Amino acid sequence: MKRFADLLDRLVLTPSRNGKLKLMADYFAAVPDPERGYALAAITGELEVRSVKPAMLRALMAERMDELLFEMSYDYVGDLAETIALVWPSPHDGEREAGRLRNDLPTLAGIVTTLDAATRAEGPRLVEEWLDKLDSSGRYALLKLVTGSMRIGVSSRLAKQALADFGHKDIVEIEELWHGLSVPYEPLFAWLEGRAEKPVSAALSPFRPVMLSQPLEEPDYGLISPETYAAEWKWDGIRVQATAEKGVRRLYSRTGDDISGAFPDLLDFMTYEGSLDGELLVARPTAPKSGRPKVKPHNGPPEDDIVVGTFSDLQQRLNRKTVSAAVLKQHPVFLRTYDLLQDGREDLRALPFAERRKRLDAFVTNLEPSRFDVSPFVPFDGFEALARLRAEPPHPVIEGLMLKRWDSAYVPGRPKGPWFKWKQDPHLIDAVLMYAQRGHGKRSSFYSDYTFGVWSGPADAPELVPVGKAYFGFTDEELKVLDKYIRDNTIERFGPVRSVRAEPDHGLVIEVAFEGLARSTRHKSGVAMRFPRVNRLRWDKPAFEADRIETLQAMLPS
Repeated sequence: MKRFADLLDRLVLTPSRNGKLKLMADYFAAVPDPERGYALAAITGELEVRSVKPAMLRALMAERMDELLFEMSYDYVGDLAETIALVWPSPHDGEREAGRLRNDLPTLAGIVTTLDAATRAEGPRLVEEWLDKLDSSGRYALLKLVTGSMRIGVSSRLAKQALADFGHKDIVEIEELWHGLSVPYEPLFAWLEGRAEKPVSAALSPFRPVMLSQPLEEPDYGLISPETYAAEWKWDGIRVQATAEKGVRRLYSRTGDDISGAFPDLLDFMTYEGSLDGELLVARPTAPKSGRPKVKPHNGPPEDDIVVGTFSDLQQRLNRKTVSAAVLKQHPVFLRTYDLLQDGREDLRALPFAERRKRLDAFVTNLEPSRFDVSPFVPFDGFEALARLRAEPPHPVIEGLMLKRWDSAYVPGRPKGPWFKWKQDPHLIDAVLMYAQRGHGKRSSFYSDYTFGVWSGPADAPELVPVGKAYFGFTDEELKVLDKYIRDNTIERFGPVRSVRAEPDHGLVIEVAFEGLARSTRHKSGVAMRFPRVNRLRWDKPAFEADRIETLQAMLPS
């Protein structure tokens, strides 16, 4: 348990992505099974402790500390596990300081298996016993383990990259195996250490690592022609993968997280055998006299027969384990498909895009049209015509164009050349929240003024540079969610200002809209925004995919 606590402490205090990767890889090399497997499950969010819930921990605190004093402490610290770890009044503190306290705690594996067998009455008392014996660092690790809220600056994908580094494998191999593995992952570690063959994927409906695009920049304009590239609208939803095999239906985010629980209304109609790549959108079909919702033709232009909701509508469905009937009715979703990765048992990813698209058109024809359609092509006869179309898209939920080589295979990652994204003007960037300050008036109890930054420096060691500040553009409900996020992810305090955890693999991406950009000698970034505002919150987007300073520099007037 001590080694796990030390790992968490060091991960929290290490800002560098490469530093975090090395810490985890070294831990996997030094710690035996099954201890390291349970640590991996905790870090990736795959470990669920059913016998202990946050409300039970609050009840334990109420037995030992004045409730009002604890609430004030919690408000200041902003993290339940950290607050309890700091203020827990152990009866053994004197013995610990004198070095007389017995160190008879079970291992991490022992804690997990003991709690797994415990009832909800027994779980909190076991935790209480261990909290009395642990020091502050150990308490913090134990509480993070049982609440499942790590918030240590490590994403699930970063942990998988650490596994790949540890075993000298490609992360794609691990991602494809992941959803068929079970805690504590002993066959996985045996393969990574060269002691056994690669595990056979036991996953039904596994995640298939996604193919991403590069921004289209001026040097690439000459590559674009209708003979070489297909053009599609870039819809403003979230990229997902919808996979159904042998009755198992799963919806994945583009980073491989299983988000099926939030979208049962789509899963109900995944009656196929295969894997679709597409954009998840909110849509409200209009009902004609026949009673059947009308939708646009699969390859036709968008029509008024289906009302596509905004990204704000879609946010009502994100980050939920379950969804109420009212939300399902008010914000129904559908999938605008881009690609067909698997058709039955046939893997199509090596086929050229043109062939996959033909297969997709035929595949979607057999699906429920109010839940699935195909992203229409945008016909163009030259680059200038395409630029005009980009400037005046036919729908407000379109944010630009996607350009895909007709001959491109579906390759995981972000290869240069096969796919481009060409976002619309005006100025929109994806930035990372860095600092938050308390507001004024009715917002005085909320952190409502936000400083955000973009990435700068080398790709293997990027750093954030502040580029602007915004205090409007979000709803009151979003403000409450933002305020909680800031309190949960604070790393430093400077009077009324909090520094928020912002690293390549841990941070909140904010889409910022602004009216203009100018050079500035007063700002470290060298740029100043005119009228910046929060356009939307990108909970679905990893921080490392936020924009770089070069993107802003390219927007500066010559």
